[in-house]
Order: sequence, then C-alpha cells, then structure tokens
Amino acid sequence: MNTREDCVAADRSDPLASLKERFELPAGVLYMDGNSLGVMPKTAAARAAGVINHEWGVNLIRSWNTAGWFEMPVRLGDKLGALLGAREGELVVTDTTSLNIFKALAAALRIQQTEHPQRRVILSERDNFPTDLYMIQGMIDLLQQGYEMRLIDKDLPLEKALDDSVAVMLLSHVNYRSGQMHDMRAVTAQAHERGVLTIWDLAHAAGAVPIDLNGANADFAVGCTYKYLNGGPGSPAFIWVAPRHIKNFWQPLSGWWGHTRPFDMTVAYEPAGGIRRYLCGTQPIVSLAMVECGLDVAHAADMTEVRKKSLALGDLFISLVEERCEGHPLTLVTPRNHADRGSHVSFCHPNGYEVMQALVARGLIGDYREPEVLRFGLTPLYFGYADVWDAVDILKDVLDNRTWDKPEFKERAAVT
Repeated sequence: MNTREDCVAADRSDPLASLKERFELPAGVLYMDGNSLGVMPKTAAARAAGVINHEWGVNLIRSWNTAGWFEMPVRLGDKLGALLGAREGELVVTDTTSLNIFKALAAALRIQQTEHPQRRVILSERDNFPTDLYMIQGMIDLLQQGYEMRLIDKDLPLEKALDDSVAVMLLSHVNYRSGQMHDMRAVTAQAHERGVLTIWDLAHAAGAVPIDLNGANADFAVGCTYKYLNGGPGSPAFIWVAPRHIKNFWQPLSGWWGHTRPFDMTVAYEPAGGIRRYLCGTQPIVSLAMVECGLDVAHAADMTEVRKKSLALGDLFISLVEERCEGHPLTLVTPRNHADRGSHVSFCHPNGYEVMQALVARGLIGDYREPEVLRFGLTPLYFGYADVWDAVDILKDVLDNRTWDKPEFKERAAVT
C-alpha cells in the first residue's frame, strides 16, 4: 500500500470492518495498546449496570441462583475455551493470571513428584513476563525441596536447556516485549519427548492468534481476558487443564468455591470433580459479566481473518516505519517472519519512554517497556489500515521535530 488512499480502500474491503462499530473508541485517538488493555465493547456499560442495578440492586443474593452467578466462571470458561481449542469443562474464568500460574505450577509439580521425583528444574525464558518468573521463584521458596529455575536465552537455547532434570516448562506463547511467538505444538512435543510438562501463558495470544490447546497436546494454559479479549481493566483471567490432568490436580489454594459441595459447609476440603476445582474464593461478578461482552465480539469474528489482518497490519506498519522514519535510531525487535510473530510490533529507541509519551500526547496510544521498547498493538477487530498510515504520520512528526525532547515527557509515571 503506497498511499493512504490504498489503505482506505483496504479498509472498505476488510471483512472484519463492521466489528469496529461494536466498540467505544474515543474521537481523535489512535489506539495501539490493545495488547495491554483492550477497548470497551459498547454492550459492557449496560451489562455492568444491569448487574449492579437489577441483579444486585433488586434481586440481591437471590441472583446467585436466578441470574446464574454461581455457574458464570464455568459457563464463560466454555465460551472462551471454544476460541482456544478447548472442549467443554476444560477451562474456567477466574482469579488473576499470576494466581492461575501458581495453581498450574503446583499441579504440574505434584504430578512430576509422583512420576519423576528426581526432577527439580522449572524451565522458563529469561525474557518471559516478570510475573511468570516471580511466581516460579515464590513456588521454589515455598516448597524448599531443592527446586531451581533455569532460563533459556541466546546463550542457552531450548534444545540444550531441556534435559532429564526438568520437571515443568512455563513459556509465554507470544512474548510480551518483542512479539516473538513460539510454535506451541512443536515446543510442547519437544518437551514431552523429555518427559517435561508444559504450562503456556496465553496473555498476549488469546484472541489475537489461532490457538488449539488440545491439538497442540498442551498440559496447562493460563491467560488474561483484558487484552485482545476486551474484558475490561483487571478482568478475571483463565486457566485450562488438559483432561488427562484434571483428576490429578492438587489445589494449593483450596478455597470453598472449588469444593465439590461448597454449601454443605463441611470441615474437610473435597475438590470438585472437574474444572471447578480450579476455583478458589467467591467470584467477582461485575467484572466476570463484562468479560462476556468481549467474548461475544470475539465469537463474531473469523479467527482466520483476524490472523490474516493482524499480519497484514504488522507488515504495513513495519514497512512504513522503516521507509518514512529512516535515519532515526529505531531498531525492530519483532520478528518479520509470520510464523514467529504475534499481534504487536516493537521498536527500540534510546529515548523510547519520552517518544511514547509524546505520541500519547498526540493521540497515538501505545506503551513502553524496558529497556527502550516502544510497543504498538495491532488489534484487527477495531484497528485498520488507514489507522496504521495515520499512526506512522504521527510517529514521523514526533521524531523529525524531536517533540519528545521536552521536560514533561521525561517524567516517569507509575504505569508505562
């Protein structure tokens, strides 16, 4: 696409274009941060108001039964699971990604303690999202059984890191910083050949790239719903468990909501028979309800078309930045190869934080990640080809005129 008119024409023929109308998008904003927080579906405000004003305000506690509150985590889990290659009863929407990592890690280690008691290594990636690494460190400290964390990086590739000492491998399907994507099926098979169980973090993949958990023969998966699934800020996360592992699960967070009969109020914990055992405490109903609004839009989209457009938007963005911002110290850190790329594009710039703040001030909202990384999310449900063109226009202007080099853009906010 050599002109903006070409981009406008591509938007007119886009089979996903009508879905943009299902989102609230502020005027004058180019939103390229859906990889961090998705935008609000138009149905979300009314759904939240319905829960607050009627289900809670009028029906009060009766809504646990009459409005289906009690079954919501499992019902939404089935709805989300259909987008991820999961069958009914394998996935539940609950808690946070961090807590679900803890649950999955505990379950996987418990299985391996029985089947391979000598294994004491938990494998991850040095560039993994920090919470994944922090939860591993916390688990090791809690167990006090000689476990250690091993991190793959450029000096220790996966094929060398995987050996008979590894019990569990925790990887992100799409890297949060670079957008690098693993081949889930191939990497899982590689791990299984060495007797290693896999946990996949889908936070930057769910809703953005095709996923088939059962087809990949994965063991566990976790992720959030507030990025590409547009569930709202801090909306509940999810956890998926392969059917072969559900009955072997040891729930370290054995709260009453995961009990087989929570309202029997018995003294002894007895886990529910299926995926409900991955629940812990009473569920956050308002935020759960809004998750469904995002899932409804996701179900209206053809995932093949979503992926096709995501890659096309990424190709266009990369080519326009490299062509029109030539001469500026921008370094692409996202893979060009389609098979290795998720749905966001990242460039390094030595003044990355200041550049991003200047872009946000101009209405182009992306985000910044250390060190020096500008992240730009490409969310096909509401972002188009002309949007890419306009975004690069703004980026070029900010760089050409050094707009970023102002005191107000150098002050660090709590969230970057």
